[in-house]
Amino acid sequence: MMKKLVLTGIFTAAMMAGCATLPPPTEELDAAKIALDRAVNADATQFAPATLDEARGYYSQADAALKKGNETDARPLLNRAAAAADLAYAQAIAQVKANDAEARAKQLAELRAKLEGGAP
Repeated sequence: MMKKLVLTGIFTAAMMAGCATLPPPTEELDAAKIALDRAVNADATQFAPATLDEARGYYSQADAALKKGNETDARPLLNRAAAAADLAYAQAIAQVKANDAEARAKQLAELRAKLEGGAP
């Protein structure tokens, strides 16, 4: 009898745990949207298009999962979208900085050439 009661309790607990649902991934959704917007505003479309496309792909897959009510699959996809968008942002910023440094180096070379009386 005791064994049957214990097994029934374990079964009931397992069933209740299986029915428990996670809250909607609203934080992940917001984080992915913010990361995508930040990447686009940093010109990732121009300077990190492949990485930005990867982020958008993950976001699109997550959106499709959410529309089907599959929040379990959507959550990691949203996290991947945010991570890829953050990477696209960093790549875009790095490229902008590299372009700026290159332009400043060119200006410096031109100024040196003028000061020395030569042509750049």
